[in-house]
Amino acid sequence: MSKDKIAAYQQQQKRNLSPREIEAMAFTKAALLLEEAKGKSENLEEFSKALRFNHLLWTIIQADLTEPANQLPPEIKANVMSLSIFVDKQTTKAMRSGAAKDLDILISINRNLAAGLRTNPATAQPGVATAQAAPAPRAESA
Repeated sequence: MSKDKIAAYQQQQKRNLSPREIEAMAFTKAALLLEEAKGKSENLEEFSKALRFNHLLWTIIQADLTEPANQLPPEIKANVMSLSIFVDKQTTKAMRSGAAKDLDILISINRNLAAGLRTNPATAQPGVATAQAAPAPRAESA
């Protein structure tokens, strides 16, 4: 299949996805890039590229949270913003150390958020928190 046909197929798929599904795909892609970089931590270019993608994703999330049109409840906005600050600190730590183990928490956060976004809020079990409403982890000292 030609690259043009693949690109057209991908564009059509994106048009049929909900915003939650698109966000879940972005978090999944970030987790996969970080996982691949973890396996090749000696390759500084790939390690940095994965961290930069993850940082860009979280920067977009932060910008969206500050938009007046954002409809999330204030408590969830605050939780996600706290989580994004933790992710920023962890990303900086991983960039400085170059240690594969420093990617684990970032991978876990992205996977959990992707899973939560794929959960249909209308069918979620009562009393079970979605990833969006989960409290932010405590920041480690960098």
